[in-house]
Amino acid sequence: MSQNLPEKAGPELPQPLAEQAAEVVAVRRGMFGGNGTSGDTSGYGRLVRTIEFPGQSPRPYGGYFDEVENELFGALEERDLAPERAIEKVVVHRDQLTFHVRREHLVAVAKTMRDDPALRFELCLGVSGVHFPDDAGRELQILVPLLSITHNRRVHLATSCPDEDPHLPSLTGVYPATDWHERETWDMFGIVFDGHPALTRILMPDDWPGHPQRKDYPLGGIPVEFKGAQIPSPDQRRSYR
Repeated sequence: MSQNLPEKAGPELPQPLAEQAAEVVAVRRGMFGGNGTSGDTSGYGRLVRTIEFPGQSPRPYGGYFDEVENELFGALEERDLAPERAIEKVVVHRDQLTFHVRREHLVAVAKTMRDDPALRFELCLGVSGVHFPDDAGRELQILVPLLSITHNRRVHLATSCPDEDPHLPSLTGVYPATDWHERETWDMFGIVFDGHPALTRILMPDDWPGHPQRKDYPLGGIPVEFKGAQIPSPDQRRSYR
């Protein structure tokens, strides 16, 4: 059994945030898609998968998760920030606790997670970008894993922004080491971190067009000669999404 979860459920606890059902954002068919008239090229044309995001998890969560939420929400109230204004939902999925934070309050929540003695998440382990083109209004998202060395606990912060306004506040003022991670996320996904000291590319050349890990980025490639035959580049011979 996971170390995060108790063997038996604890007493019924109040639900700080309104319950939310899981959200279906897309339905995918085939292994790679096969958009247009090209058809599926994987041989899995009958495979149908529902892309579903978990909703607000019901309490009790188990393990230290309930305590972390209680301490965070109490600390936010002490700072005159209502938790329901800052936190969209709290999700426990695959034994991991994630606070989905509204982007305008990301820095305030991160400071609280770092500075409150009962939380003390001193270490940020990175900033990972994600692109969900089917999730309207939240196409660009980041996941921020935090570690409390003091209490030996792990949680995640998540937030999002739309394609037409790809701006998120920088966490470099709270966790300076995110400098490099935010540069990579900008380089690969095009998320602009407002307040970053030097938001420049870190992997691609400065004049590189676009952001290669976005799902709408063209596959590209070059033709290859094989035993006298000219094999087209991947974007010409496969129908990837």
